[in-house]
Amino acid sequence: MSAKLSFDHLGIVCADLAEGRAFLGDTIGISGWTAPTMDPIQKVHVQFAKDACGMIYELIAPSAPESPISQALKSGKNILNHLAYITPDLAAAAAHLEAQGCIAVSEPAPAVAFEGAHIQFFYAPLGFLIELIEQEKTTLVFS
Repeated sequence: MSAKLSFDHLGIVCADLAEGRAFLGDTIGISGWTAPTMDPIQKVHVQFAKDACGMIYELIAPSAPESPISQALKSGKNILNHLAYITPDLAAAAAHLEAQGCIAVSEPAPAVAFEGAHIQFFYAPLGFLIELIEQEKTTLVFS
């Protein structure tokens, strides 16, 4: 039996949020953005955008040298960083991913961008990251 997962967003690592916004705006026409958020637990600055089709993008920039995404910037790998899914039950969804061969790469932790909802990251056998967000739906506000 599979866990209930609903696609939420695509995470993209960038060195600077303003640079990422400018690129996505100029290249694919994204203009609606949430307010930037700093997450001291994850050691990142994040900002979300929605394109004309409703696809949500998360820009992720390091807020400290020891940020978990600093290595991605240095190596140029995992820049297209993760696919995120909403789940009402993080423990059940985590168990489902692990049963499919995914490896937890973080412990569940609250995320400022999701009003304290717990998130957890997994490495999938196909070589990409999956983020689980425990809540019913996102409450992002785009301007």
